[in-house]
Amino acid sequence: MTYRALQVALALGAATLVSCKKSPPANVAAMVNTHPITYAELEKTYQSQYPQPAEGSSEDQVQSQKLDVLSNLITSEILLERAEKLGLMAVDSDVETEFNKMKAPYTKEEFDRQLAGRRMTIEDLKSQLRRDLTIQKLINKEITSHISISDADVATFYNNNKRSYNLPEPAVHLAQILVTKSPDANVRNLKNSKARNDAEARTKIQDIAGRLMRGEDFTMLAQNYSEDPNTAANGGDRGFVPESAFGNTDSELRKLILSLPPGGVSPIIPTQEGYVILRVISKEPAGQRELNDPRVQQSIRDTILNRKDGLLRAAYYEVARDSAKVVNYLAIGITDNAAKTR
Repeated sequence: MTYRALQVALALGAATLVSCKKSPPANVAAMVNTHPITYAELEKTYQSQYPQPAEGSSEDQVQSQKLDVLSNLITSEILLERAEKLGLMAVDSDVETEFNKMKAPYTKEEFDRQLAGRRMTIEDLKSQLRRDLTIQKLINKEITSHISISDADVATFYNNNKRSYNLPEPAVHLAQILVTKSPDANVRNLKNSKARNDAEARTKIQDIAGRLMRGEDFTMLAQNYSEDPNTAANGGDRGFVPESAFGNTDSELRKLILSLPPGGVSPIIPTQEGYVILRVISKEPAGQRELNDPRVQQSIRDTILNRKDGLLRAAYYEVARDSAKVVNYLAIGITDNAAKTR
């Protein structure tokens, strides 16, 4: 019997016991179809995402964070089961390639420190990579491969945004993930995620930085968690930002952004509002960019693709969850305990 089959068998036994005693199994945080997500698995994932609890955080805040982590684990399990049925599971060579790519920029000591900071072992990381790569294969097959962008789509987008392609000075096409120190009623990200103070903002942005390090998609993380009401829905896309906006030639921010290659992601940057992570999409010289410029064509196609991909992913996740049988015992326990204290 495989380990996964053993988990399912134990879960089914627990579920039978539940039906007799009318109480949830003590070791299972949620059931997804016939697969258990244990409290041990939830706690391990929580510790990797929140290795240092925010100063002054309450039990209610910790439970809220665990509900969010569990929700993501539930969605991942649903998608993994779909991928397994379609024969899209990541193989060892996929995992090793991605693992080697992740550790390449670091010395062994630096990489070990990164893992220790996330309370993860190499095996934990490889397990997470296998899940992420499998889900990405599923998304590529079910969503991304079906997105079609016509020349007419590109031309319409260009004509509607032509002024933004007339650059009076060199500019950088940027995307961002912003986390603020105080809640904004205008925040509209997919997870309705809002930090309420500086400690929560630091914890949240560190979690996002860790997910980016593990290879999660910048656009989707921005749509799920960014607190900038003007860019979150578009995957954090800020458009073209003139180089002068980054300060004078001695500005550390200017030096950092100009040092990043296209596709490069910055470390966490403190701001007056809170914290931000930037991604360089492209760098452009001054002047009017014409529609027949291959760089313009590619930039527009990437922007349209990201928007469509983000929308379709969100919808696909909802449909997948609706078609699965999910019992969230952690959520049930929290609501039951609240009812008892009334």
